[in-house]
Amino acid sequence: MGYGGPEGWGAGWWAPPPPPPPKPGVIPLAPLGLEAVFGGVFATLRRYAKPLFGSALAAYAALTVLLAGLVALAYASVKDQLDAIYVPDAHVEWDDVRPILTAFGVVWAVGGLAALAVSAFVQASCAATLREAVLGRRTTVRAVARHALSRTPAVLGVMLLMALIVLVPMALIFAGGIAFFFGVMATGSGPALAIVPVFLLLPLTMPLAIWLYVLFGFAPAAAVLESAGPVTAMRRSARLVRGAWWRIFGITLLGALMVLVASLVVQMPLMFAAPAAAPYSPADPSPTLSDVLPHMGAYLVLSMLVNLLVQLLTAVFLPLITTLLYVDQRIRKEGLATSLAAAAARPPSA
Repeated sequence: MGYGGPEGWGAGWWAPPPPPPPKPGVIPLAPLGLEAVFGGVFATLRRYAKPLFGSALAAYAALTVLLAGLVALAYASVKDQLDAIYVPDAHVEWDDVRPILTAFGVVWAVGGLAALAVSAFVQASCAATLREAVLGRRTTVRAVARHALSRTPAVLGVMLLMALIVLVPMALIFAGGIAFFFGVMATGSGPALAIVPVFLLLPLTMPLAIWLYVLFGFAPAAAVLESAGPVTAMRRSARLVRGAWWRIFGITLLGALMVLVASLVVQMPLMFAAPAAAPYSPADPSPTLSDVLPHMGAYLVLSMLVNLLVQLLTAVFLPLITTLLYVDQRIRKEGLATSLAAAAARPPSA
């Protein structure tokens, strides 16, 4: 008699397992699990460190120099006013404060716009680098920067639209709460009852902002990898995220927590290295801001460098996770793996 075993345990049970999916680059060309996503991120950081960090470091270094120059110019223009209000028990007038607010307000506005543009460029450079990393192709800082610069306006448009979409509902919710606050106060019901709905609206704003952030989180990657405009990229993101919001949110949250822990590990020694304040003696003249800044100079430079390192890590790590999740969703929903395998088999264009 034959020894076939139970049903389903015949010849088919001894069939060899299917071959693994192709892996020309940092990820297998198949639906990605959690390990494959973070493995792809760390492999990209390791193998493509030069183009990835080179373009980002150049952008943030330029931003740091710009901000330092703006702050120096602002300080030089209002040095006398700053020294005047820094003196203890000084009589401060509006004419002393107004130039300071104007000068540093301009620095804040220009620096904010420059930081937004740099963030858009870094996100575009991450997507451009990961495109080559998935295909297993070499690339250079110049090639990544060139492609990223061409798509930075689209990514910047996405960021502005996302900010508008997120902020408008939150502003409306707060406006409704404030209107209710003043309405209740006008009736004489008391401030305690009036302020309750304002606090009740706070838990509604954060979930809404997080939901919108995840829903449109793939838009920068679509703007770079599909050469899509801002509106088209946001539509593509919403279509790809649909049905997988919780999975994308969970992986993104885990990546954010990893960045937070790494940032704390880097910044904690700096907190303990802060110089102690000079002892105060009533007999000594009160120090001015010009006297304090040289004493803090080395610490301020070190703090700026550490913050630049943390900013660089945050700006690169999270977009890589988002872009890999974008690739994963396209593999799952659109069969992108076949196109990627064919593209990896072709020689790169000159």
